[in-house]
Amino acid sequence: MKKFLLSLIALAVLVFVALLAFALWPTSTPALTAASDADQAALIEKGRYLADAGDCTACHTTEGGKPFAGGLPIASPIGKLYSSNITPDKASGIGSYSLDDFDRAVRHGIAANGNSLYPAMPYPAYARTSDDDMRALYAYFMHGVAPVYAENRANDVPWPLSMRWPLAIWRKVFAPAPQAVGFDASRYKDPQVARGAYLVQGLGHCGTCHTPRALTLQEKALDESGAEYLSGGPVIDGWLAVNLRSNPADGLGGWSVDDIVATLRSARSPTHAVLGGPMGDVVTHSTQHLTDADLQAVAVYLKTLPASERQVSSFKADPTTAKALAAGQEGSRGAELYVDNCSACHRTNGQGYERVFPKIAGNSSVLSEDPVSMIRLVLAGSKLPATAAAPSQLGMPGFAWRMSDEEVAQLLTFIRSSWGNQAPAVKLEQVAQMRATLPKESPAVSRTDIAKP
Repeated sequence: MKKFLLSLIALAVLVFVALLAFALWPTSTPALTAASDADQAALIEKGRYLADAGDCTACHTTEGGKPFAGGLPIASPIGKLYSSNITPDKASGIGSYSLDDFDRAVRHGIAANGNSLYPAMPYPAYARTSDDDMRALYAYFMHGVAPVYAENRANDVPWPLSMRWPLAIWRKVFAPAPQAVGFDASRYKDPQVARGAYLVQGLGHCGTCHTPRALTLQEKALDESGAEYLSGGPVIDGWLAVNLRSNPADGLGGWSVDDIVATLRSARSPTHAVLGGPMGDVVTHSTQHLTDADLQAVAVYLKTLPASERQVSSFKADPTTAKALAAGQEGSRGAELYVDNCSACHRTNGQGYERVFPKIAGNSSVLSEDPVSMIRLVLAGSKLPATAAAPSQLGMPGFAWRMSDEEVAQLLTFIRSSWGNQAPAVKLEQVAQMRATLPKESPAVSRTDIAKP
């Protein structure tokens, strides 16, 4: 037995040494040739556009802070991360980065000091960015961004998860090397679809949020070759990253190309939804700045994705609910709550008002398998972002101050099973769990003791 235990210990030591060696072995990356200085202004402007497409502002700029100076807290499964200063300040930013240093960080996930970056930086997606676009991005961040002195804040990640060398193993196993994946436009017969795929898979890094992840936290697919690509991701800040495939109920199956373009341009769709939460920030900082041609390409590409196999909800228009509510027939507590709190904006027929109050009948967010976004919306409310195409910041108030957990569950269950909607019921426990995540000082957490009807 003693020899057996010693053998196990020796094997464990060998495995640990092998893993450590694998992690610490330097990663060689091909050098990029510098761009010509012939038209530096045009290159910088191209880089600015690409930075918008990559939504760099959203993570690297704090509210009210200097552009790209970092410091934004980012929640992750292992702790709170803080984005870094990516201005060209030489002391605290990336002003001393060479083009290769910049490329290694953005596309390979390797900092200038050799440390592996946490995949909160979406380098597995950025790996598909072309060499030419990397040169433009570098020109912009070196010469088109104002340098800001702002020391990077240490991440709030407990030991041993704070050790960097295991990240190198994750990077080498799960993150594709740019020279291995690149982006092959010839895979797509239509150049417009190819352009959309390049933006969605690469700089847009849509899969970072909208693709489910494995237990080891890598995305289960990085493009449409995987059936789970863009089929819906995790909950982020209380909002579900929705299914972007062609599922008819909880996906984009019922959306037209124009619906998608309008939503990415203004955070409002004439017929489907309005955007708040993290996706509202994406529209504000990124997609509203893209050209019409690129937004069309993104939408056309998304419409090529077939529906995912898992479909737990459905919609078939049914006038029964609208007729009953119009006649004053409220057959459940959920119906009563809807008439009292929701019908003024969303109407008794569930159709809302175009570009202002979204329709509920057939709404893909309403029909999501996980109702977490709808629960958060009812409890805490939301506000539309102001965009150039739609500057009014319309909002929905939170109702947690006046509804108990049971009432919120009853209301949402009614909404998810009326006008032809068919989606799983909302449970009281789901509402209580969401309410517990809201700020303690918020009135949204003060009504759990309402007497139940």
